[in-house]
Amino acid sequence: MRLYLLALNPTDSVTEGFLPAAARLGLDVTVLSDQPEGHHRTHPDIEVLECDVRDHHAVVTRISTHHRPDAVFTNSDHLQVQAALAAAYFDLPGKDWRAALRTKDKAEMRRRLAAAGVDTVWSAELTEAVAPDDAPYPCVLKPREGVASEDVVLVHGPEELTAHAKEILRRRPGAVLVAEEYLPGELFTLETLGDGRHRHLLGGFRTELSPPPYFVEERMTYVPAHPGPVTEQVLAQLDALGVGFGACHTEFVVHEGRAGLIEVNYRAIGDQCDLLLARLLEIPLFEHILRTHLGEPLPADLGARRDRAARLEYPCADRAGILVSAPAACERTVDGVHLTYRPLRTAGERHELHHTNRDYLGVLRAVGTDGPAVERVSAGFLADERWEIRP
Repeated sequence: MRLYLLALNPTDSVTEGFLPAAARLGLDVTVLSDQPEGHHRTHPDIEVLECDVRDHHAVVTRISTHHRPDAVFTNSDHLQVQAALAAAYFDLPGKDWRAALRTKDKAEMRRRLAAAGVDTVWSAELTEAVAPDDAPYPCVLKPREGVASEDVVLVHGPEELTAHAKEILRRRPGAVLVAEEYLPGELFTLETLGDGRHRHLLGGFRTELSPPPYFVEERMTYVPAHPGPVTEQVLAQLDALGVGFGACHTEFVVHEGRAGLIEVNYRAIGDQCDLLLARLLEIPLFEHILRTHLGEPLPADLGARRDRAARLEYPCADRAGILVSAPAACERTVDGVHLTYRPLRTAGERHELHHTNRDYLGVLRAVGTDGPAVERVSAGFLADERWEIRP
């Protein structure tokens, strides 16, 4: 069976998750990418074809002039609509392209939720740096189709909004921005996996952010289950968007009992959280996701463990400069807590400060049976190691 995997640049989810899972399933894999060199270097044994994957027509043409597909899949935020359209064209299982569009387009998501009567948040689309007259402050300014907190900023007045919008549009010519009501509350995620008939809840994370005005995720703590009323609200909003097939990573805040969606990423959670989930739950997560796209039903019980604790820490650069020292990749067990550290920057590289996850220096994953022990061992690792940046 042949799997076409659409990708931009190589990611940990693809290289360490989905491609090994495809190999274990015995699938023939063809990667379609507009950046084929990176995939050739990462997986020289995998067939990689150059393709303008942002264009669904180009994707359909590339597939139809190659081998017959059995599945078309992507874990990229940017390519969900294209993959869904290509799967539908070849009569293959996949996500509804309309649901993929509603989740990718943050303004359309707000309109859909309001029309369905499940949540109403003030928002406005901006094509130029002009503050809306009725904007409530503080509010959040962000690209309509952005990802990973890129160019997401909290603003407190029209002058500040205009200045940030002007700067973002200078770097993103032709982009459309969204200004939306700021939703207070504690930030969580919900991770789901469905086959179009049944939806499994994999738990989620409590997310700790950098200080405002930016929204960089610095720490994630696993939550086996959210309170029932909160989960019901989030699932009702996902249903209104038409989300239910494959993996979905949903971010929301809880304030005074209200669960307000921040964004819906119609894919598996990234930044190595998916790798942690597979280990934590002790399930073949990546295989399950791929099987849904092959048309196989999910088991009624995934057999996931619910008795363990987990945490991710993201050491972040706090300034621009050259990384001169940092810990190497390592894996160890301390007091019953399994630690995995992976660097994301190489010593000697110079980077600017972005106020996004591009400032991550590495990822620490910790899994154990006791929450306080996981927290203590993670904190000990970070205190013992050193990341040095020089101008």
